[in-house]
Amino acid sequence: MGSDPFDMNKQSHILLLTGVPGIGKTTLVRRVAAQLQQHRIGGFYTEEIRSSGQRQGFRLVTFNGEEGIIAHVDFSHHYSVGKYGVDVAAIDRFAETSLAITNDIDVYLIDEIGKMECMASRFVTNMEALLRSDKTLLATVGKKGSGLIEKVKHWPASQLWEITHDNRDALVTEVCAWLDVRIGNI
Repeated sequence: MGSDPFDMNKQSHILLLTGVPGIGKTTLVRRVAAQLQQHRIGGFYTEEIRSSGQRQGFRLVTFNGEEGIIAHVDFSHHYSVGKYGVDVAAIDRFAETSLAITNDIDVYLIDEIGKMECMASRFVTNMEALLRSDKTLLATVGKKGSGLIEKVKHWPASQLWEITHDNRDALVTEVCAWLDVRIGNI
């Protein structure tokens, strides 16, 4: 699916990672972020909220230290994905700051462009602006979905790599090599 992972074409400044739920997209983004300590990172990752071994919701954590719950089984919001009520206003608040295009950010890491996030209009607007910019971007994207999820998979100047059980550990090195060509010093 998508481009050759070994293509280091510098013109491509957007790397998208997709895969089935639970394959390790968030883990990969967090492992890559740990390798970028000397770089200024924009964006966010999501993490599961669990209780007694059951997933109860999702927390969004920005790379500048903000965090908040964006979806939960106890939320009775107008918007929902599966059993989770989605706090669209919270996603938009985070999108306002974590997806703002600024010169002091070296690379943006976004986990993820998914159904919950795409319900938030500010997220979609800021994500599209980021895609149109020349900023280096690493983002995970849902394997299934319409709207921005589908649109981003065909975005010019992007590469789409699929994470599988067989390649997920090796992809950390490949993603870091891809980023090193674009931002250096990894």
